[in-house]
Amino acid sequence: MKRLTVLYLPPLKFFEIGALVFSLAFLFSCKTAPVTVPVRVPEAIMGSGHLSSRQLVSFFCMQEPNADREKIARIAALYTEEAAFEGVNADIAFAQMCLETGFLRFGGVVTEDMNNFCGLGSVNDKTPGHTFADERTGIRAHIQHLKAYATPEPLHQDCVDPRYRYVNPRGKSADIHGLSGTWAADPLYGKKLAHILLRMYTNR
Repeated sequence: MKRLTVLYLPPLKFFEIGALVFSLAFLFSCKTAPVTVPVRVPEAIMGSGHLSSRQLVSFFCMQEPNADREKIARIAALYTEEAAFEGVNADIAFAQMCLETGFLRFGGVVTEDMNNFCGLGSVNDKTPGHTFADERTGIRAHIQHLKAYATPEPLHQDCVDPRYRYVNPRGKSADIHGLSGTWAADPLYGKKLAHILLRMYTNR
């Protein structure tokens, strides 16, 4: 006859029983309910983004439901492609475009037809900024200018940024907060970028 082995468990106190029940309930619920892992808002300009171009489009259209979705898809794809060429975080570049253009509403001295997505060279009515031949060139110039602020590393693409040579020293603003007072006079510029990025990751 085989012996039956009995596992002895010491008596559990009330709070220990409660903890055990909670743990078991959590383990079983994990099989059906997805666990959301919070994404830390990136600060370093160089690096890879967390979002695909489709996710960038979804975020943009949540903010601007009446936006031309086909155009936004084209712009988001260009940002992910051009950022990848230079090793720039596409999420940050796209967020900066949203901030600088007011989610492509423009409304200032920079107009939509200029294909200037980051206010390059824009000062006032007399100096509205640079105009680029097409969207890709304008986005490439934005990425290249952002890279000039982030790192002294050379460009991988031919330079189309007319103000690239004026960034001195290169690499003076390695993260988004360093853009406050350098890229823009606004002392809250970096925090505004961080807020847009947070909204990107929390679908707000």
